[in-house]
Amino acid sequence: MGSPIVLGIESSCDETGAGLVRDGRLLGHAVASSMDEHARFGGVVPEIAARAHVHSVRPVVRRALDEAGMRLSDIGAVAVTTGPGLSGALQVGLAGAKGIAYALGVPLYGVHHLAGHVAADPLEHGPLPNPCMVLIVSGGHTSLLLVRELARDPILHLGDTLDDAAGECFDKVARVFGLPYPGGPAIDLAARAGDPRAVPFPRPLTGPRDEPYAFSFSGLKTAAARWAEGHAGRELPVADGAASLQEAVADVLTRKAVAACEEYGVGTLVVVGGVAANSRVRSLAEERCQAAGIRLRVPPLRLCTDNGAMIAAVGDLLVRAGAEPAPLDVSVDPSAPLEYAALHPIAAPTGAVAA
Repeated sequence: MGSPIVLGIESSCDETGAGLVRDGRLLGHAVASSMDEHARFGGVVPEIAARAHVHSVRPVVRRALDEAGMRLSDIGAVAVTTGPGLSGALQVGLAGAKGIAYALGVPLYGVHHLAGHVAADPLEHGPLPNPCMVLIVSGGHTSLLLVRELARDPILHLGDTLDDAAGECFDKVARVFGLPYPGGPAIDLAARAGDPRAVPFPRPLTGPRDEPYAFSFSGLKTAAARWAEGHAGRELPVADGAASLQEAVADVLTRKAVAACEEYGVGTLVVVGGVAANSRVRSLAEERCQAAGIRLRVPPLRLCTDNGAMIAAVGDLLVRAGAEPAPLDVSVDPSAPLEYAALHPIAAPTGAVAA
């Protein structure tokens, strides 16, 4: 008999996800997004997201079970995102996960959201090599990580974003360009008709004295906004702006990731997160990895954005590694740093003052 079937629940932002994984194999998953409800505001509204999760948790779990041809009673463990993310949204997912785990009498595991993105790739390409270099690029995070045994070992941060993440840059510039939310897909689509060399946007933190693996996209965002303002009263060449912005982001991300692989002697680069769905990031990473003799792994598009399958994948790794389940009073940590894949924060008692 194999490992137990792990149900994963993700609710950190505007997607409610549920997935089922056993022994590294994805059995079924489902996602419900509230993105359309946020679009008119130009970004995610936490209260709307939390309310949408309340309505969606139960249906997505049922859809994932139906896709796998299973019943709730077949679940042997539950994993849930406990941070980082929107506090109210995380609380909804945790409450649902606790209810299922306690009703079934099965262990519950708290999972770091970003570790989930890392674990999405093995669902498609098999176990991660030890070590591997991981580039996480999403709306709120841009990090370059050295990963060994994901379920056991600490995760080494080589560099993180100092201000705006890559996806955040896309979202904010898209608004300036008059493109719809979410900005990443809109920029990618508009860029297809543009010239990536049309606008000489800066490549932040790529100078010889800069932090070698840190990221910063605030200045690039500002440069794009100033370029757009310079066309006041004239038609804005959106396609050229989008293509040039996308090229700048992809250039910085892939240049630093490949350099880190070479410096640390790592032969595999894994690119994950929502921005890993960007066509230019994927193609330029492929070009540069091939030239450097580095193996590139990128999850399929359906596993790049937030989903429950990736959380179930971490839970499956934790179960097979013999990790301790979360305590009964596990809480959420909306700003949790990525140190380990498991995340079991405990809320301070009411009225307690932090030291």
